Amino acid sequence: MKNKGCLIGGGILAAIIILAFIVGGWFVSKYNSMVPMEEGVKAQWSNVENTYQKRTDLVDQLVGTVKGAANFEQETLTGVIEARAKATSTQLNLDDASQLTDANIAKFQEAQDQLSGALSRLMVSVERYPELKANQNFLNLQASIESMEAEVLHERKKYNTAAEGFNSHIKTFPNNFIAQFGGFTEKGYFKAAAGTENAPKVEF
Repeated sequence: MKNKGCLIGGGILAAIIILAFIVGGWFVSKYNSMVPMEEGVKAQWSNVENTYQKRTDLVDQLVGTVKGAANFEQETLTGVIEARAKATSTQLNLDDASQLTDANIAKFQEAQDQLSGALSRLMVSVERYPELKANQNFLNLQASIESMEAEVLHERKKYNTAAEGFNSHIKTFPNNFIAQFGGFTEKGYFKAAAGTENAPKVEF
């Protein structure tokens, strides 16, 4: 009877160990599925930032060209330069993916929108400077910035798609428990203001 009891006890222990391995493997599999999805969201955010940086570089060149115009309004130029500095300094630290919140993205977007507004005011002011309107370098930069606005919108949409996929994944049962245990948090979205569904055009 004693041997029989030992066999039963050993069988139960073996079953528990096997079950633990199965559950552990399932947990690891679910956890590992979240890692590349979160990395994909972070990578797409980097694409957004890189595209905005390209636009900023074009704005710098545009400002340099406009500075060469005689008596161009200093206040307008200063507004663009200050907005550019704020847009550049407002960044998210992707070493901590939890920074991709709605609030942080809204601050980032606000800084970029302020630069867009300042740039639009500069373009309106250019109407009073025929030499700029005839400057081929200026016209090329204008066209490049308009094209970059469309690229920014495209990359933002791709980010939102990646964030939506990740958020849906970690909120689905039982993934939500594993996400909480692993420190995976919901990612924020870019939110388009009314009337901004299409890329803005920089026109004379």
